[in-house]
Amino acid sequence: MADQSIISALVLGLIEGLTEFIPVSSTAHVLLAGHFLGFKSPGNTFAVLIQLGAILAILLVYFQKLLSIALALPTSVKARRFVLSVLVAFLPAALIGAAAHDFIKTVLFETPMLICVVLIVGGVILYVIDQLPLKPRYTDVFDYPPSLALKIGLFQCLAMIPGTSRSGATIAGALLMGTDKRSAAEFSFFLAMPTMVGAFTLDLYKNRDALSFDDISLIAVGFIAAFVAGIFVVRSLLDFVSQRGFTPFAIWRIVVGTAGLMGLWLLG
Repeated sequence: MADQSIISALVLGLIEGLTEFIPVSSTAHVLLAGHFLGFKSPGNTFAVLIQLGAILAILLVYFQKLLSIALALPTSVKARRFVLSVLVAFLPAALIGAAAHDFIKTVLFETPMLICVVLIVGGVILYVIDQLPLKPRYTDVFDYPPSLALKIGLFQCLAMIPGTSRSGATIAGALLMGTDKRSAAEFSFFLAMPTMVGAFTLDLYKNRDALSFDDISLIAVGFIAAFVAGIFVVRSLLDFVSQRGFTPFAIWRIVVGTAGLMGLWLLG
């Protein structure tokens, strides 16, 4: 991919950072944009490596919170329960993702039509859930019991189908299980940390033979773009969903999925 456009790398990096933490599926957006831009990456190594930019963005924004949790672990039962809840929520995706990795990457990720359809279906589901008169029982992520976290983690496994959205699946599951919108989005942030690090590490290992230092300029551009865009989204999302809910993201999914289907029909 060394002969490909820096502009394409910049666009894909921005898309990764802007969509990774909102319920619209960053994978779908990056894959569809790459398809229509003609951007080829053996083993999707470019998408794998620029994802590190988004990972570092959320770690930077949440550094103080993570540090305070770590310092509280020896003395705080609440902190220990929270860490346990995040790990319990992470476990299902870790096990299924490792077992089904090759099928997901070689079959599901190579089917743009499926991605578009899942975007639309997921958008409709997210819209319906956002309109339900749900009464939240949990409004603070530190009050989520491990049993609730496990159920949210099972919902996260749906995101292995590209187009579903990791954050979308976890947020939808959390809302149905009795959380409010803001804490559902924040828990998806915390759950993203081990999930994204684990997925990145596995993808990097699986695609180690496809890596090339000839592509370093493209990867650097995409990485920086994903990092900067990711910081912006993480810092603004919680306030946005508290005020607007998830309907704007549901509508966006439907629009992008429909446009993708039309583009595939017209352009292939």
